Amino acid sequence: MSFAPDLTERLARARSDLRMGVPVVLIAEDGTGALVLAAETAGADRVRQFAGQGTDAALTITARRAETLRARVYDGDLARIALPPDATLGWVRGVADPAGDLDTPMKGPFTCLRGGDATLHRAALNLTKAARILPAALVVLLSDPASFARDHALTELPVAAALDTGMSPLHSVVSARVPLEVSEAGRLHVFRPEDGGEEHYAVEIGHPDRSAPVLARLHSACFTGDLLGSLKCDCGPQLRAALAQMGAEGSGVLLYLNQEGRGIGLANKMRAYSLQDQGFDTVEANHRLGFEDDERDFRIGAALLEKLGFSRVRLMTNNPAKVDRMESCGLEVTERVPLKVGENRFNTAYLQTKARKSGHIL
Repeated sequence: MSFAPDLTERLARARSDLRMGVPVVLIAEDGTGALVLAAETAGADRVRQFAGQGTDAALTITARRAETLRARVYDGDLARIALPPDATLGWVRGVADPAGDLDTPMKGPFTCLRGGDATLHRAALNLTKAARILPAALVVLLSDPASFARDHALTELPVAAALDTGMSPLHSVVSARVPLEVSEAGRLHVFRPEDGGEEHYAVEIGHPDRSAPVLARLHSACFTGDLLGSLKCDCGPQLRAALAQMGAEGSGVLLYLNQEGRGIGLANKMRAYSLQDQGFDTVEANHRLGFEDDERDFRIGAALLEKLGFSRVRLMTNNPAKVDRMESCGLEVTERVPLKVGENRFNTAYLQTKARKSGHIL
């Protein structure tokens, strides 16, 4: 019997290492590989060590971030910026984090690498996104990555695992009755993914008929809106209105998915808020950070509904993409139920951007 971590556990360890500023090693099928360090959490000493690795060392950023920096993109979805031999932590952070873009807009010129395979760099960015940190990583190629990982006691992963976009299986942890303001017949179900990611919740109102379309809401966690009552978005009012309607109808299911900030995490969402204060809209802010418009995985919602025994839903949403995603996952959406609440003078522009750029029906 071996007590060594399996591949799923090593993925969780790699995400944790990157969040703490510890490098990880990726290994390709041909035995070559790369040393990867997250730009956001890197320390000054490790940055100096990376900078001394020669021409193979690169700061890898997404094409979205590269567009902001006017760095050349030769690899489609990412850019490999050659790491200068005198690169400092300040230089790395300045490229990765847009917080100072307006103060120091001229960050280049950059020398971007071209040619060769960027698969290892792509895998590095996938890991940083999964770790909910800025999508930027220092990457240096290794000829014998397995020995390097062993000599330095670093977590090693096959590159295919870091590139895998499959959804981690979800398992029911517990469910218990929770009397709610909207309905005393409330029940909270907790689900945990196998990969050590964040738990997700299902709030069941009443006793929904599994043979009929259930009134359902896929609600992405919003700490600022749901808990603090932030006026910058409509999340809090949507959450409460959805629960109230379920209570009034006597049954329903609200899925509370821990995908803060459209899947980029609370810290990055606050970075996006700071950029919005500089005049960028919500989509532009995400792009400047290096993210896509929406990084959420709606498959999680479909999987939870199926685990709860539902195959048909009346989906409470203003976002047609959610309807399409549920149907692509095999659920039948019999009705889109609008949820138009929460507009105020602080979020009018935000809602208009969601309608104009993300297709929300408002």
